[in-house]
Amino acid sequence: MKKLSVRANLKNRMTAAALAASLTVPAAAAAEETFLTIGTAGVTGIYYAVGGGICRLVNKSRKDHGIRCSVESTGGSVYNLKTIREGELEMGTVQSDWQYHAYHGSSVFEDAGPDEKLRSVFSLHPDTVIIAARTDTGIQKLDDLKGRTVNLGNPGSGTRATADVLVGALGWSPSDFGLVTELKSAEQSAALCDGNIDAFLMVAGNPVANVLEAATTCDIRLIPVVGEAVDGLVASQPYLGHVAIPGGLYRGVDEAVPSYGLSATFVTSADVDEEVVYQMVKAVFTNFDTFKGMHPSFAGLEKEAMVRQGLTAPLHPGAERYYREAGLIE
Repeated sequence: MKKLSVRANLKNRMTAAALAASLTVPAAAAAEETFLTIGTAGVTGIYYAVGGGICRLVNKSRKDHGIRCSVESTGGSVYNLKTIREGELEMGTVQSDWQYHAYHGSSVFEDAGPDEKLRSVFSLHPDTVIIAARTDTGIQKLDDLKGRTVNLGNPGSGTRATADVLVGALGWSPSDFGLVTELKSAEQSAALCDGNIDAFLMVAGNPVANVLEAATTCDIRLIPVVGEAVDGLVASQPYLGHVAIPGGLYRGVDEAVPSYGLSATFVTSADVDEEVVYQMVKAVFTNFDTFKGMHPSFAGLEKEAMVRQGLTAPLHPGAERYYREAGLIE
């Protein structure tokens, strides 16, 4: 059966008669179902868990609203933002810093210009800059990464873009490392424990499967991301803040490790139908306890904070409509 996407529904506005001619199912049945695709990141990351959790809740009540939700594993935040802008994805999970830059047309989005159609839906868990190294490398602080083989993430991911910003803030360049690799998040834990890389950087909520896998397989150390350069970077951007990775989450990491971070956010386009976004938000917020239980990083989520924090693009009308009905905004 040919799928009717949200974009087709919005742009083409096919009539039931036209659908009946092009599909192998009755026109009435085809018109009832709308397809929604959420861009996430690697399958082992929290963004994929976010997308999967949202889709499970949306699909649970599909008979009521006619929306079928699916998750797509992607390159991450920057890829999702570019693809939403191009109309190839309806929604996506992105870091708050890259949401900001996409909406304002800054940083890696400077050439494309501001995405005036980008819309916020809600924020999620805090994302932390995490640097993991094998203990036998002797890496204990940021300066120890110089001359080493370090995975900074795949191009198109929010992790890689954030890593590039951090490297620049430190006054370094890629040549300061022995080698910079571009492995996807799902590949880096094995590469670390197999000795193919000395350390990796990622941006994620804690606990994250990649670090859990590495800590279980080999002895690792989490590197404090601190110093004057980091302080200056955090102070220069409204979406950044100092955070700590709690001790006891990963084997061998018993004490809290200071770093900095931002918010994970959920975004869409103004081109996506108001009713579709309304039903998606309603599915999450009316099943909020279930959603919070889907991943350890969701446990501390609060509805009010999700509506107000980390959102640098305007709210989508469908999300705003639900929040007003629920009394979360005035």
